Amino acid sequence: MEREPRRLADALAEVRRVTQSLAAPLSAEDQMVQSMPDASPTKWHLAHTTWFFETFVLAPRAPGYRVFDPHFNYLFNSYYESVGPRHLRPARGLLSRPSLAEVKRYREHVDEALQRFLREGGAVADAATLEVIELGLHHEQQHQELILTDVKHALAQNPMAPAYRDDAAPAARGAALDDPPPLAYRPCEGGLVEVGHAGPGFAFDNEGPRHRVYLRPFTLGTRLVTCGEVLDFMADGGYRRPTLWLAAGFEAVTRGAWTAPLYWEERDGAWWQFTLGGSRPVERAAPACHLSYYEADAVARWMGARLPTEFEWERAAAGAPVGGSFVESGRLHPASPTPAANGALGHLYGEVWQWTASAYAPYPGFVTAGGALGEYNGKFMVGQMVLRGGSCASPRSHLRATYRNFFPPDARWQFSGIRLARDA
Repeated sequence: MEREPRRLADALAEVRRVTQSLAAPLSAEDQMVQSMPDASPTKWHLAHTTWFFETFVLAPRAPGYRVFDPHFNYLFNSYYESVGPRHLRPARGLLSRPSLAEVKRYREHVDEALQRFLREGGAVADAATLEVIELGLHHEQQHQELILTDVKHALAQNPMAPAYRDDAAPAARGAALDDPPPLAYRPCEGGLVEVGHAGPGFAFDNEGPRHRVYLRPFTLGTRLVTCGEVLDFMADGGYRRPTLWLAAGFEAVTRGAWTAPLYWEERDGAWWQFTLGGSRPVERAAPACHLSYYEADAVARWMGARLPTEFEWERAAAGAPVGGSFVESGRLHPASPTPAANGALGHLYGEVWQWTASAYAPYPGFVTAGGALGEYNGKFMVGQMVLRGGSCASPRSHLRATYRNFFPPDARWQFSGIRLARDA
């Protein structure tokens, strides 16, 4: 994205519009629900992404800007200790006030000020300010995906299994969906390779600096692991066999009484799953999703393989087009694979985030930025695992080969799945 004020203003207007469109199918009651501490209400997402622009762009940089409500700095700060105290994360669902209508007025107030700043005063906006605005756009795209994953978890707690949108995740049609393409492995060269972002274009700070790593020759699965393969893992006692699991993983299985991926339910001998389109039969050929790192690792071991490292994944994805099912498709559920030509890697992007075997850690030479925005990524570089590739709930323009997503190894509510790897 070119950091020219008017182009940035257009991009800003579109990103903010998409966020509102994702919230549109939800009632005010839907937008207040917080179903677990790791999730946030939709209303909070709408306010927090607005708070980001007000706090880091308008208040310190736009002459004459009037803060909408000083209380919002406490209510909608996420984790920026440098900015000040904040409302407890697990209690975000208790914020019945401000109302949804007032949060919408807050967004309008900030949007008008941002557009005025960029279109009328943008000629004097320095490069640092434009860089913060661009960061804010990508930050809001992250929250667009979180709106969908968090509301899916919330709606799944309702015994009525209500759909976020009735036309999402259409029911499977056709016998061909029972037969995914055969799982093959594509050879990938090893050696000393460069990884990490080096420009041009936007990247988060955790994607650099670009550096060299040594890779042994490896092979990568040509498609994602399917629901059918996970069903076979389950039928073979996979969730009851400690030898397949990391110790912490089997503890999570036992503690959580896991017997299937999140949102799966057995009814009269058949497996169903909750989707953003309501309950649907599990499609054997569709990519398996809502698996933790622990489950991904265990399934890979059961299948005689392993998870790729994040650098193996990046090496394989370098130069590949960003194609697949993303939030723009409106499907909001992983699509079944089609045969890939000549052993190509299918579904590198979209469908499900792909767990890697890499712990989320700083790259050599990584330096945390100064100020509050230095808290964006760096302070989370412990106790989490890296995922690559994006999902059916990700904005397509948000993804690239160097993008590093990260979650704790027991996280299941994201659209996360499995690609296999083997040593060559």
